[in-house]
Amino acid sequence: MSSLPLISTAERRRRLGRRHRLAPSARAASVPEVADAVIGLHATDASTVFLSARARLSEGGPGTVERALYEDVSLVRLLSMRRTLFAVSTELAPYVDSSTARAIAAKERRNFLKRLAEDGHGLDADWLAGAESATLDALDSHGPSTGSQLSAAVPVLRRKVTVERGGKYEAQVGVATHVIRLLAADGRIRRDRPRGSWTSSQYRWVHTEPWPAVPPAEARAELARRWLRSYGPATEADLKWWTGWTLTDVRKALAAVGPDTVRLDDGTTALVSPGDTGPEPEQEPWAALLPALDPSAMGWADRGFHLDPAHRPALFDYAGNIGPTVWWNGRIVGGWAQRADGEFVHRLLGDPGGEAERAIAAEADRLAAWVGEARITPRMRTPLERELAVG
Repeated sequence: MSSLPLISTAERRRRLGRRHRLAPSARAASVPEVADAVIGLHATDASTVFLSARARLSEGGPGTVERALYEDVSLVRLLSMRRTLFAVSTELAPYVDSSTARAIAAKERRNFLKRLAEDGHGLDADWLAGAESATLDALDSHGPSTGSQLSAAVPVLRRKVTVERGGKYEAQVGVATHVIRLLAADGRIRRDRPRGSWTSSQYRWVHTEPWPAVPPAEARAELARRWLRSYGPATEADLKWWTGWTLTDVRKALAAVGPDTVRLDDGTTALVSPGDTGPEPEQEPWAALLPALDPSAMGWADRGFHLDPAHRPALFDYAGNIGPTVWWNGRIVGGWAQRADGEFVHRLLGDPGGEAERAIAAEADRLAAWVGEARITPRMRTPLERELAVG
């Protein structure tokens, strides 16, 4: 094992700064370039896509991200890794779709058909196909529409079904959300510009064509190859956690890539892209304020190289979602929040030094200028974010 190349913790942090486009000299010129650098931007929270892109773009405001999502459509949202919504480049989308999203879409469909059968009112796959067809026809007729607008235009979407029949949580729920979710998971509709500002989650929907088919094994190998380049050194367990694939699929994908093995500072081993064992170029010191669920904080199951375990209780919610974070040279050193009056505040968890404090304050000012009059409240709120937000 001693003959294996060593990649130190400091080296891993340098890789993160350059490859994740967080160091100022490494910032990207376009939104798809940002997304590809980290494979995809978490999109469960509407503002995360924008704020993750902001931290990595050399120039441009919220309108730059909106153009990529809704005009150029060079960035699209897919229900994919870990059944989580990601925004990925259209160049990568077919690989994400075939490697991950197709299986999720099929499972979502099976679960909903089971729910329809349990309702006992004769709703089945044929009924669902008719509801989906009527929804697509409505989008073709009316153009971009919200879920409520589609429900108004398509009577079958106003249907309700009983869930948890006979159980403690029995309830009547509408089918519209489920039908729209299935169409989106299948790539037959996509999210368009929301009602309201870029922080809104009231999306309109548009009819679109499914992604070109890629053999799933080929797609998984391509995703694993890109992930290793962005997140290596990393482990088999990290890739399994990040993708949500089975262990068998993870191992087959890695075998197709043929990664190299390296040593880490703690004596364990990890994987990198073939030949990717050399030193990372030196870079300038850098600070970043990243949003909740940012990929650089969520890319590994084991984040010990950039996160002090003592800081987890303040920065994570009960479900394991990380909140807004403050970074200095590749490690998390604090958290931030925006208050109701628009003020951005942060707290450092330790003393990173005067240079770090000045750089972080400057980055906070850059964030405030970029956000302008918008208000950011993470969907997944963490103890430190809540505390800072109320003052």
